[in-house]
Amino acid sequence: MSDNIASTSTAIIEREHSVVFQTYRRIPVAIDHAIGARITDADGRSYLDMLGGIAVNALGHSHPRVFEAVEQQIRRYMHVSNVFYQEPQVRLAEQLVHASGYPRVFFANSGAEATDGALKIARRFGSARGRYDVIGFTGGFHGRTYAALSLMDKPLYKDGMGPFLPNTLVLPFNDVDALESRVDENTCAVMIEFLQGEGGIQSATQEFIDALFALKQQYGFLVIADEVQSGIGRTGDFFAFEKYGVRPDIITVAKAIGGGLPLGAIIATEEAAALLDKGMHGTTYGGNPVACVAGSVVVEEVCGDLMHHVREVGNYMFSQLELLHHEFPEQIREIRGRGCMQGVVLSTDAAPYVQELLTHGVIANATAGNVIRLVPPFVITNDDVDELVNALRTVMSVSRG
Repeated sequence: MSDNIASTSTAIIEREHSVVFQTYRRIPVAIDHAIGARITDADGRSYLDMLGGIAVNALGHSHPRVFEAVEQQIRRYMHVSNVFYQEPQVRLAEQLVHASGYPRVFFANSGAEATDGALKIARRFGSARGRYDVIGFTGGFHGRTYAALSLMDKPLYKDGMGPFLPNTLVLPFNDVDALESRVDENTCAVMIEFLQGEGGIQSATQEFIDALFALKQQYGFLVIADEVQSGIGRTGDFFAFEKYGVRPDIITVAKAIGGGLPLGAIIATEEAAALLDKGMHGTTYGGNPVACVAGSVVVEEVCGDLMHHVREVGNYMFSQLELLHHEFPEQIREIRGRGCMQGVVLSTDAAPYVQELLTHGVIANATAGNVIRLVPPFVITNDDVDELVNALRTVMSVSRG
């Protein structure tokens, strides 16, 4: 490791501090390159990436098929707008229709944009029926736009930024009594993460989902499934909601779908999609052809053997983390999640543990205060899991000592 390389890394951080909005709590690593589940910094140090670009890099970094598809598309054209028909969009939409069983797709640039579009559909649905209330849940995260923030409860994201959208409210997650007492004939939509990411890898209970869909049957509102973080195979199913045996009206996806490029989508029933007429909703960049060809590779790989691998490596990771839980019961309360979306719930603040993991060459992050979030690329191996668990064991031992 040369002093010149080390000083270059430090210089990048210092330059960023002088010119960029200071809105991110960045990991103090300046990236040089990344391949598979490994990130190498400007000092030449390698890290095991258990964050995956915050659940984005499903196929890992620098996947050769993504590179090939992107390069070929760039040489044809990069952007022409949604004024034109584009085969890359059509192909990816066909793949999503086939994988999801839903008939219609709208492309956006991000999960937040998909949230906004889904809520516009919901309000269109409600306005024709004289109902306007949209419900979200505590612990939920749907993006940083005003529509998304209106359905979230975290003060850090909302303080001093109101007022938010009218006729929106946030109910306690997994609280059946609160749900049944507040949902009524004025409800036009409910938005829910079946497996919360920012909320600490917290799963909806079957009882809660059963109650929600019983109320849907009674009052006829729309259910919007936020699968931005949990979808596209991350849990071992294409969508997290599949485990519950229900069928939402609208699904929002992003993150993994773009293979590392900005891409989001709304997937919907024919009835929900028909609520938006020509010209009522749109985007200049959404469904960019370069992102769409990357997305086609992701869906093809995920729907091939990769989703099976996610289940297998996810089961192995859960079992090994459970052993660690039994080894350190005072520090670890619980292991949550499934597939490549798991959380180590601690009895104290998770941030210091995440910082210590970094010194042992493992990248993760803290969420919901006391949860170490693990959303790695789907291509991780059992050996990678062992490396993670060994690093966690070392960090837990030092903390306990």
